[in-house]
Amino acid sequence: MDQPFRYYLRVRYQECDAQNVVFNSRYSDYADLCISEFLRAAMPGRDPFDGSFEIQVVRQLIEWKAPARYNDVLELAAAVARFGTSSFTVAIEMRRAGTADVLATAETVYVCVDSATWTKRPVSAEEREMLSQGARGKRIDHAGYLTAAMMEGR
Repeated sequence: MDQPFRYYLRVRYQECDAQNVVFNSRYSDYADLCISEFLRAAMPGRDPFDGSFEIQVVRQLIEWKAPARYNDVLELAAAVARFGTSSFTVAIEMRRAGTADVLATAETVYVCVDSATWTKRPVSAEEREMLSQGARGKRIDHAGYLTAAMMEGR
């Protein structure tokens, strides 16, 4: 991913099993949180949740490679991987912050729908541009990781 959007979160206790390993279903939650922040970053000056940009998930694929654990800070890198006429696919790589090894990947396909009829509608040229360019290189840190890493010289 060339300068992807990055989202940081800390794994909470209630997201884990008795061995402190993240439940499989939580990776979908993490992808959803990341995509919500990605949309905010990609659409500056526009609220992607005000009803003018309605999207619905039509497919999600998650592949696990290694477990995340309690208190890990996860770094999720996200970018639009492809566009269809009325759809777009967001690809996410999840890793422990500061490491290269990918723990899981998520691929989520959204379809744009008209807010009045709830039928498919094309992704506009403006939306395509914002989604493909708007969030590049931006970072949202809900874990306090970047500040701590900067202070430690990482």
